[in-house]
Amino acid sequence: MDKNAFPELVALERIIELGAPHLEVKVLRQVSVASALSFPIYSIALGNPSPDVPAVGFFGGVHGLERIGAEVVMAYLQNVVMRLRWDTTLNKQLESVRLVFVPLVNPGGMWRGTRANPRGVDLMRNAPIDATDRVPFLVGGQRLSPGLPWYRGKLGDPLETESQALCDVVASELLVRKFSIALDCHSGFGISDRIWFPYAHTRKPIKHLAEIHALKEMFLQAHSHHQYVFEPQSVQYLAHGDLWDHLYKQACNNPDSVFLPLTLEMGSWLWIKKNPRQLFSRNGIFNPLIEHRQQRVLRRHVSLLDFLGRVACGHELWTPSQATRAERHAKALQDWYR
Repeated sequence: MDKNAFPELVALERIIELGAPHLEVKVLRQVSVASALSFPIYSIALGNPSPDVPAVGFFGGVHGLERIGAEVVMAYLQNVVMRLRWDTTLNKQLESVRLVFVPLVNPGGMWRGTRANPRGVDLMRNAPIDATDRVPFLVGGQRLSPGLPWYRGKLGDPLETESQALCDVVASELLVRKFSIALDCHSGFGISDRIWFPYAHTRKPIKHLAEIHALKEMFLQAHSHHQYVFEPQSVQYLAHGDLWDHLYKQACNNPDSVFLPLTLEMGSWLWIKKNPRQLFSRNGIFNPLIEHRQQRVLRRHVSLLDFLGRVACGHELWTPSQATRAERHAKALQDWYR
C-alpha cells in the first residue's frame, strides 16, 4: 500500500516516532479493509500508569467520514509530544494523570471515506443497548441493511472489531480508576460546537449529572467566551446502540468510581455557510476543506482538550461532596431537563 494514500495514518505514525521515548504504544487490533490490506488501531498513552491516578481518554475517527475529529485528537497529541521536551509544568502534571489517545478508531472507514466501518456498521450504533423511546427513522439506528446509513449490525452478533477495541482500551485504562473522563471528537451537527454527555438511549438524567454540571461551570469560569453548548445528547435525538451509553452503564457498576464520557460534536454547518461549495463534496459536509479554516478549527479546540487533563488532576477539589450534591443535581435538572 502507498501510505501517502492515507495521510492521517502517516501523520499519526510520525507523531508516534517523534514521541517514542515517552509514549506507550499498542496496536489494539488490525482491521482488514481489502484482500491483503489492513490497518492498525493504535492506542498511545503517557503519564502515570498507576490506577490510583485519574485518566483522560481522547478518541477520534469513530466515523471515518469525519476526518476532522481524528485530526483534532492528533493535533493535541502532537502538542503534548512537542512540549514534553521543555515544558516542566506538563511533565509535573503527567505525574498525576494518565493521558490515553486513540485518534483513529475506524481506520478502514476513514481510508474508504465512509461513516461506517468496512463491514457497513456504524460503530456508534453498534452497542447492545436499545433506546427506551422512539428514535428518528434510520438516524437512530437500523438493522434493515448495511447498505443504508446508521446500520447497527446483525442482532446477536458480537461487537465490531473497532467497537471492541475502543471498549477494551476504555475498560483497561479508564474504568479501573476512581476518576476518568473520555472525549470523543465528531463533526456534522448544526452551526454550534456542542459537548454532549449521556444518555443517548433515554431522556433520563445520568447518575453523575452533578459532576457534569460542575465541570461545565468550571470550564465557563476558565473560558468565559467559549463557543460550546453543553447538553445531554437526548435533547437532540435518541439513538440505539450508543457505545458511550454502554460503557457508562458498565462504569456505574462500580459505585466508588466516576466516569464522565463526553462527545465533542463540531458544527460543520458553519464551514458550509462560509464555503457553500462544500455541499457538493461528501467530505465537505463533515470537514473544513479550506486549509486556513482547518488550521483554525484545530487551534480552536486545543484549550478544551488541555482543560480536561488539568481538571482530571484536580478532580478531588471540585467534584461535588455529599453535602452539595443534591443542590448541584437540582441546578443541572433546571438547566437541562426542564
